[in-house]
Amino acid sequence: MKAVSAHDRATKILNDPRWAALLARDAAADGVFFYSVKTTGVYCRPTCAARTPRPENVEFHASTAAAENAGFRPCQRCRPDQAPLAERQSTMVAEVCRRIDTAETPPTLKQLAEHAGLSPWHLHRLFKSVTGLTPKAYATAQRSERVRAGLATQGATVTSVIYGAGYNANGRFYEGSNALLGMTPSTYRAGGANTEIRFAIGQCSLGAILVAASQRGICAILLGDDPAALLGDLQARFAQAQLIGSDAEFESWVAQVVGFVDAPALGLNLPLDIRGTAFQQRVWQALRDIPAGKTASYTEIAQRIGAPKAVRAVAGACAANALAVAIPCHRVMRNDGALSGYRWGIERKRALLDKEAKNE
Repeated sequence: MKAVSAHDRATKILNDPRWAALLARDAAADGVFFYSVKTTGVYCRPTCAARTPRPENVEFHASTAAAENAGFRPCQRCRPDQAPLAERQSTMVAEVCRRIDTAETPPTLKQLAEHAGLSPWHLHRLFKSVTGLTPKAYATAQRSERVRAGLATQGATVTSVIYGAGYNANGRFYEGSNALLGMTPSTYRAGGANTEIRFAIGQCSLGAILVAASQRGICAILLGDDPAALLGDLQARFAQAQLIGSDAEFESWVAQVVGFVDAPALGLNLPLDIRGTAFQQRVWQALRDIPAGKTASYTEIAQRIGAPKAVRAVAGACAANALAVAIPCHRVMRNDGALSGYRWGIERKRALLDKEAKNE
């Protein structure tokens, strides 16, 4: 049999689409194939940061087992025989989240970093890249969730709830109570009594739209066909709050929201009053990181927040979103790319995505 020349081997590799993925360090190819280098005796991921090998020395493999059966050993740099780096990082961040969740008092960044085996700077950067929140912001959201649950418990005093949530002193909690609850603890326990919510109902290209705001910012953007049903939804959300019709200043906010629905590329530069559990806030932040004109699957969102198995919980957080378009849950699709459920109707979801695709 005639020996294959180095030139012929190089030509074959250069014409293989996997070579282009290797050159681009394409993350989408990670796990799809592996490549080995004859001169080094090792095999790598296509995303390996090692120097690009000469094509005549490269061989592609469908699996790590195939590469090892061919006599190659795993690269010590990209570690192809282990889980992908993104998955390992997500698992690590999920463990840090669990440590924060179960701690009686919020651990310091240094303590979390020591547990993870990383430097504080590295952990801070990694945690934020995966969840969209800093460890401190996540811990604050988690304490907020504990406070909300505690205040809803009959017989529990405000003081016991504060200490039970991990605060060492009442004063520290009250300094940030408005940021945590949107109101004082006593007002929250009373169901939002004495809280003022401004609102307006108008029309946009998607039908009726209700925009509402607390003192902190926009707290609801609701879409639908029936204005009365939208108002009923708002009343149910803020059962004890005082609902006030809009004034001239608020009308300008409403105009910005309506304009944003029709032209997403304009952005929405308004303060938001985002109220949700720590998990919901992680999901919603990940949704806000999806650029207009792009989409992500529920599985991808779960991976981005460091909870790869929480796909159903991610879908639940999307369904609980009360800030349509501002928190773009319409950009989340099924794994096969098909449209899935949308709180305000599949047709509105399709219309929003079409608008964003045209304005991209």
